[in-house]
Amino acid sequence: MTTDRIIRIVAGLFILLSLSLGVEGSPLFQSGNWLWFTAFVGANLFQSGFTRFCPLEMILKKLGIKESCQ
Repeated sequence: MTTDRIIRIVAGLFILLSLSLGVEGSPLFQSGNWLWFTAFVGANLFQSGFTRFCPLEMILKKLGIKESCQ
């Protein structure tokens, strides 16, 4: 698995988890403040599309996960 795929999987997991914890209709609801985490993940994905700066990508590279071919 490449860094791009792992980043997409982790980002999607974080968004779905924070939404399930932050939306009142969810059986896992904890607090509406979890929606701030959803906004943070979305903003990080947005800025990384322009700047190519992604902290998770740097961590994965240091762990030896291969990059996708470009």
